Formats: sequence, structure tokens, C-alpha cells
Amino acid sequence: MQVTFLGTGAAMPTGERNQTGLLLEDPGGGADPLLVDCGSGAMHGLAATDVGYEGVGTVLLSHHHLDHVSDLLPLLKARWLAGETDLEIVGPDGTGALVEDLLSVHDYMAGRFDLSVREIGPGTFAAAGYDVEAVETVHSMYCLAYRFESDDATFTFSADTEATDAVADLADGSALLAHDCSFPDGIDVDNHPTPTQLGEALAGRDLGRVYLTHLFPHTDGEHESMVASVGERVDADVRVARDGLTVDVSRRPS
Repeated sequence: MQVTFLGTGAAMPTGERNQTGLLLEDPGGGADPLLVDCGSGAMHGLAATDVGYEGVGTVLLSHHHLDHVSDLLPLLKARWLAGETDLEIVGPDGTGALVEDLLSVHDYMAGRFDLSVREIGPGTFAAAGYDVEAVETVHSMYCLAYRFESDDATFTFSADTEATDAVADLADGSALLAHDCSFPDGIDVDNHPTPTQLGEALAGRDLGRVYLTHLFPHTDGEHESMVASVGERVDADVRVARDGLTVDVSRRPS
């Protein structure tokens, strides 16, 4: 499995980071390209990949905050202009209403797409050929974290959440974890974790590499201290994610 970070920023733009988006690929495997979340700029990042926006047949949403869905309608139009009108959109309760409401804003887009919308909750399901397990996160809006399994890889994406045992348990055994770490230590915040909170929640879990993502401007200049704070508590390779980064993922050795 390969994971490409299309956007590692959050709701407050920095000029250097798109909002949240991830591309999952399974070269030589049985899964198709999967777009996870689609915030502002994520489609631009997707267009820079070999897959492109034409090559994604399934979008999986973690929740419906703007910085995770704002490029969904532009994605649909770009695919339509490129001759691709089929798309499956998977997400938590309310995803169908979200898509319907977005399309209702522009009458000229009505009837131009062959969309399949599927709503999911905590538990297991399949998406684009991946086996996926979901748990609910602790956030200001209903949100799901996802663990992806393919023939040779395991990857967990926290989506937006405070540091929780549920997400840490979901990630246990993952070769790669991409986790929300929106603010540095010293910021009084809820709905997102600070590095110390994240490190404490992940302590004792079997993880290969942890990428800190969903970074607000408050983290500028603080990346080294954030990595150190998490790394003091977690036996894993801790790094800060960046837009355009592609990571090869494999299963954790037994």
C-alpha cells in the first residue's frame, strides 16, 4: 500500500498546506485508488499524482466539516469535464444529505453524475477493495477514524479527534498511523490533541511510524518539539507529515 498526503493542514490556511486529503494506492494488489477526505486544495494535490482526479472511483469521508469536504463538488465537476461521471461516496450518517445539498446549489450539475452514496458507522466494511474498520472519535462533529488493510499493509488514519484509547487501540499493530496533532503543547484546546496528550494515548501501542498531521498555523516553528514530545512516550518513528509526501506501508512484523 502507498499513502500520499494530499493535504496536511486544517481549517486555517498557511499557504503551505492544503486541507485534509489522503490518497491510498495498492500497486500490484487488489484494491483501487481511494481518496480519503477532500478538503480545500486536496483535489489540486490529487491532480499532481499519477492517479489524478480521473482515476479515483471512491471517496471516503471521515466527517463533514468544511476542511474535509470542500473540494468534493469541484472534484465532481473536474471528473465530469474529463468524461468521468461515476463515483462512489462513502461516509458517516448524513453523507447522502450532504451530497444532495451540495448538488442543489448548482442546477446545471443536476443529473450529470452517476453517484453511489453509502453511509457507514463504527465497525467493518469494504471500500475500493480495502478492508476497513471504523471507530467513532471525540470531536465537535460526529467523526470516524479508519484502519485500512490490504494484502500486504495496514494503515490507520485518526481523522479529527482528541487523543483517545479507542483510536489508539484501532491503530495498534499498524505500520503507519497518520494522527491529528493540530496544536503544540501549551495551547488549551479540545476536539484535537496536543503532542503530550497524543503520546500518552499511544504509549504501549505497537506502531511502526507515526505522522503528525492536520496542522494549524500555531504549529509553525514547533515541529521539532512536537515530534520530541510524542516520541518520548511512543516507541515509534515519529515525523511531521507534509503535502505531496508518499509513504510505502507494509504490515508490522509479527
